Amino acid sequence: MPRPRYSPAERPGTRLVHRHSLWTRTTHWTWAVCLFFLLLSGLQIFNAHPVLYVGEQSGFDFDNAVFRIGAEESAGTYRGVTDIFGWRIDTTGLFGFSGSSLFPDFSALPDWAIMPSGQDLATGRIIHFFFAWIFVVTLLVWLIASLANGHLMRDLIPSAQDLKALPRDIADHIRLRFHSGARYNVLQKLSYAIVLLVLMPVMIATGLAMSPGANAAFPFMTDLFGGRQTARTVHFLAMLLLVGFFVVHMAMVLAAGPVKQIRSMLTGRIRVETGKGDEA
Repeated sequence: MPRPRYSPAERPGTRLVHRHSLWTRTTHWTWAVCLFFLLLSGLQIFNAHPVLYVGEQSGFDFDNAVFRIGAEESAGTYRGVTDIFGWRIDTTGLFGFSGSSLFPDFSALPDWAIMPSGQDLATGRIIHFFFAWIFVVTLLVWLIASLANGHLMRDLIPSAQDLKALPRDIADHIRLRFHSGARYNVLQKLSYAIVLLVLMPVMIATGLAMSPGANAAFPFMTDLFGGRQTARTVHFLAMLLLVGFFVVHMAMVLAAGPVKQIRSMLTGRIRVETGKGDEA
């Protein structure tokens, strides 16, 4: 007997619900584009001086480096070395030194990881600042819209009931059991709230703290982070956390059904099981 065919709206046991507003979808994809260019151009800027410090100043008279990528010579051969709080890791072929003895490359980061490829600090800064301002405006638009339509308090700030369900939700994710619903589960709420309300504002604030123009207008911003070099280090760490979030986010999308998840972020609607419209 042939299986009955149903239209998407008539599929038994499920229903289509509205999950993402136009504001959420628009800002989501705008951030995706901005973060791609910000990451690669930011690494181009970092590549010009691949050392992170704490404090206000840096240089030969200071011993305040906490992270460094470079190369060193031993017995006529070079190797790449990454130093993290004094813990030295051999990263030859990837960070610090790559290529061959005939065509050595002493760049801290490989060309494929930076934009533009090769050493081009001026272009990297132009790209970075251009998309940084789009990023800032997008966050402001999202915040105003989310406060106006209730998205922030309804979908991102966990309630006491949400927090009680946190252990169960963690256990379900470990077992790769995902409940498709109209609303975010507590892990999604916490992760999105941290990214949107903590990491992104920190990225913007530390970026302004490193800007000479912003320093002239708001001199207190550098002091908030204990110095320009500390702000640069915090900026780098926030970037790593955002990259980590992106990796986990994409893994969850793939595990939960990429077609359904991407379609919901394009159309705003998602198919959920009947009676399970209150959790994601």
